[in-house]
Amino acid sequence: MRILVAEDDMTTRVMLESLLKKWGYDPVVVSDGEEAWKVLSGEEAPYLAVIDWLMPGLEGTEICRLVRERNRMNGKYQYIVLLTVQSEKEDVIRGLEAGADDYVVKPFDSQELRMRLSVAKRILELQEKLAFFANHDQLTKLLNRHALFERLSGEMARSDRERTSLSLGLLDLDHFKRVNDTYGHLAGDRVLRFIAKILCRELRPYDVVGRYGGEEFVMILPGASLQEGYRILDRIRERIGDRPLKLDDDQVELTVSMGLAEYRQGMTMDGLIALADEALYRAKDAGRDKVSF
Repeated sequence: MRILVAEDDMTTRVMLESLLKKWGYDPVVVSDGEEAWKVLSGEEAPYLAVIDWLMPGLEGTEICRLVRERNRMNGKYQYIVLLTVQSEKEDVIRGLEAGADDYVVKPFDSQELRMRLSVAKRILELQEKLAFFANHDQLTKLLNRHALFERLSGEMARSDRERTSLSLGLLDLDHFKRVNDTYGHLAGDRVLRFIAKILCRELRPYDVVGRYGGEEFVMILPGASLQEGYRILDRIRERIGDRPLKLDDDQVELTVSMGLAEYRQGMTMDGLIALADEALYRAKDAGRDKVSF
């Protein structure tokens, strides 16, 4: 894990860097508050930081306030441990009120610092998991419905701004109820994960895919016209049909029906989804195992 060390005293800075490397961290070391804020506000900022309270430029408490304000806007969280010689209760409270998560009094005990950083690491890892599952479907690990709508809204705005094509695909597993009724719901879960893997493999790196609900999936295709979107979806349909899945002792052939709609400037999100949904029902009415638009 990358960790920022902001300390103006060279001896302490070198010691911290050495200890952190020994404990398995990847330290980014700076010597004043301005440099610390530059690192913490960058695009690839560390999520963990050890910051001296008293430094040239910005003090540690000022950095904490800036970080918390920025985190409120971008939805991220960075864990900050303040290093301080100020051990009075009022000073500690002031540091925590500024936004520090923890503090260590100088001269610090290396084992105490190590344990406090271990706690910070566990909290950050838990937060990362919570953030992941807030936006992803637990079964397939694809984006969930809420996250899909956010991404679709962003892609529609970009299409308007850059005058680029955008297509939306809906996929529905044909006769999925039969799979659940014949082989059980655990087998049905295997089928959904199987479809999710094929979608991730066959879509372009910048396409967006998620689980819409039940056995339905959504594919957001930036830059794809109706014709290009059709080619992408029909290739996926063929790949799924070419790969039977073994359930119990049977090789089960799977097919999917898909609907495709192209975004036009001024459309609402509901309107675009409704068009793709209408196309999906046309595919089903036409005998399934088809892409309609």
